[in-house]
Amino acid sequence: MKLPALFSPALLALLLSQAGLAAAQAPSPTPAPAAAAAPAAPFTSGVDRSTFDTAVRPQDDLYRAANGRWLSDTPIPPDKSAFGVWDVLVDRANERVHTIVEELAAGTHPAGSAEQKVADFYRSFMDKAGIDKAGLAPLAPWLAQIDAVKTPTELAALFGRLQGTVDTPVVAWVDADPKEPTLNRAALYQSGLGLPDRDYYLKPDKRLAQARSAYLAYLETLFGLSGDPRAAAHARTVLALELKLARIQWSSVANRDAVKTYNPMTPQALAKATPGLDWPAFFAAAALPGIDRLSVSQPSYVKALAALAARTPLADWRLYLRARLLDDHANVLPQAFREAHFELHGKTLSGQQKPKPRWEQAIAALDTALGEAVGQVYAARHFPPANKARMQTLVANLLAAYGSSIDGVKWMSAKTRERAKQKLAKYTVKIGYPDRWRDYTALQVRAGDPLGNAARAGRFEHERRAVRNGQPVDRAEWGMTPQTVNAYYNPSFNEIVFPAAILEPPFFDMGADDAANYGATGATIGHEISHGFDDEGSQYDGDGKLDNWWTAADRKAFDRLTAQLVAQYDAYQPLPGRKLNGKLTLGENIADLSGLEIAYKAWQLTLGGKPSPVIDGLTGDQRFFYAYAQSWRENVREARSLQLLTMDPHAPSEFRANGSSINIDAFHQTFGTQPGDKLYKPTAKRIRIW
Repeated sequence: MKLPALFSPALLALLLSQAGLAAAQAPSPTPAPAAAAAPAAPFTSGVDRSTFDTAVRPQDDLYRAANGRWLSDTPIPPDKSAFGVWDVLVDRANERVHTIVEELAAGTHPAGSAEQKVADFYRSFMDKAGIDKAGLAPLAPWLAQIDAVKTPTELAALFGRLQGTVDTPVVAWVDADPKEPTLNRAALYQSGLGLPDRDYYLKPDKRLAQARSAYLAYLETLFGLSGDPRAAAHARTVLALELKLARIQWSSVANRDAVKTYNPMTPQALAKATPGLDWPAFFAAAALPGIDRLSVSQPSYVKALAALAARTPLADWRLYLRARLLDDHANVLPQAFREAHFELHGKTLSGQQKPKPRWEQAIAALDTALGEAVGQVYAARHFPPANKARMQTLVANLLAAYGSSIDGVKWMSAKTRERAKQKLAKYTVKIGYPDRWRDYTALQVRAGDPLGNAARAGRFEHERRAVRNGQPVDRAEWGMTPQTVNAYYNPSFNEIVFPAAILEPPFFDMGADDAANYGATGATIGHEISHGFDDEGSQYDGDGKLDNWWTAADRKAFDRLTAQLVAQYDAYQPLPGRKLNGKLTLGENIADLSGLEIAYKAWQLTLGGKPSPVIDGLTGDQRFFYAYAQSWRENVREARSLQLLTMDPHAPSEFRANGSSINIDAFHQTFGTQPGDKLYKPTAKRIRIW
């Protein structure tokens, strides 16, 4: 993925014993948690053989050979839309956060402290009886703002005022300028749809049509519950308006083009090119007054949106914003709203059979609102220095292997190869948690006000970024919290980031042999490194600047190679009648392929020319590839698969495991593939990029 001072050790230990948090506004030195005991030798294999399906040959299907028994024997929990290795990590992290937050919620804390904010946010979200009793009263100020819109200028101003709190057709976001990555600048992005992607509105697929019908019924329910006597008619009005928005939005594939989505202009030029929206009113209300320059990510959309805003009755926009308000905050509204929200978003769109426990919903909301305040304690309790040290060794080996691979790329000229190595040498690596924690001083959290807390937290984050417009970029900042099970590459920072929660068994096991850790975690590290050289990331230089550092001939050679990968993934069909979109998933497929190749080379470097031992009846090479396949083990509900195929830039798990392995020489050597095997691919046809 692309894209997040503590206490003294003694003070931190005292606070942890009392289930306390550091006040984020008073940073101190990074804590030194107690070192974990070194794992006993010999290492385990790191591969779970109980999940193997011995009736399936790895030469035909590595993914099912490694995971088949687990796939057939493991049901998806009713409150989940998918379940796999990553969900084990998520559940573990959630339970740990739950413990931390429950301890805080049981105490009394000084007003304005981080402890008070976390505790009151959590308690308020958990108080379903209080939410039900409050009814629609917490919505009154927001509904009044919507009802007060009587002019086009007031509509534009409300779009700006709702930034961060309610989804609107255009979002203003401040981040590193792609052409000047040391400076923050504002950008505009398309948004505002109630369904997951524009394809849900536009494609004739029967399953998507059913989702549209369910969404229309949901809108009618929201309006009805809010006391609207014309709920059905107003639901149709909102759906019709969103259909118009969907028709003018860019596709997910088009949005992957970093060059086409960078369109700098002045606010005056924007206003001239897109009459129909009062942009000065929008920017002033969005806490972005007086900006001198911004980027418009989808210029044709913004122009069409301005025209649509001008010709659409204000009454329709008021209905639309009412629907977005009710939908966005349904989980902190009375029970009937919560149930309707789950029926659409959980059951229909994702396939869940029942909602997640309320506490899981609460800590998810808390992660968005005050994630680093909780993450500070999480990191101290659950990420010992030994884990970080071993990860640093893994990353260093992966970077070294990537450098040697760049040296061996035959399709690239010496000039571009040198620039690629310069970029690699400038990578920043972040592991575990930030060195400096986020300041939540300005965020107001009130007891018994879950809707207000959520809205204020969203606006706080928006304004925290907005005030940076035109200011230097803070490269120490993290885009994920320590308790997040994920990782990312940020092209503007030229950095790879691995939060603490992803560095856990079975994904990363301190007691396991290196072969398995390089096959699972190493491939993920390599994946993130490779994002700097995929079809998007390769357009940024070592300083994070959007800059074409390639020769024309090298770019053409790269495009020819990646076209082969597009064709490979276009042929996969995860659902009946629904094939993968190789262009949408190209960047992730490049990163999967390159990451696996580099992880294998890095593991080989650790052996120093010596053979890897046989453990649990498996050679080192077998452990490497089985661990890679098991890292993608997952069962997914059909509704969720459909949603991901529509909008997710990642391929489904089985195609990530098999689709990358089929192009790796070491895979074919390890398992001795032959013509006729389903995963056999002639040497000359194997795709080698980095």
